[in-house]
Amino acid sequence: MKTVIVFVCFIVIAYAAEKYSSKYDNFDVDTLTDNDRLLKSYVNCFLDKGRCTAEGSDFKKALPEAVETSCGKCTEKQKVNIRKVIKAIQQKFPKQWEELVKKNDPTGKHRADFDKFIQGS
Repeated sequence: MKTVIVFVCFIVIAYAAEKYSSKYDNFDVDTLTDNDRLLKSYVNCFLDKGRCTAEGSDFKKALPEAVETSCGKCTEKQKVNIRKVIKAIQQKFPKQWEELVKKNDPTGKHRADFDKFIQGS
């Protein structure tokens, strides 16, 4: 019985390690998406065209892997937040969105899967 409990604990720990930190799960996404100037500054950060906040730097580091895995390591809350931010970028800054796509998926290999993720499919 102890062996089973230990095994289950290891599985839970391994699963938790496979997710991104929940550090930003309560990040105020609405303030970001409602403020065009703030959103554009994050986009510029992601494109190496502007300064990054601490949060922006962390998000920027995770972007390539998130695109490649369609946010496979994201928690459900992170998936909701990311979809919301991306949809705002697509709507308000379509040219910069295309630049972000090219930067983080230069061959377009992950585009279809990531687009499905964004749409919630």
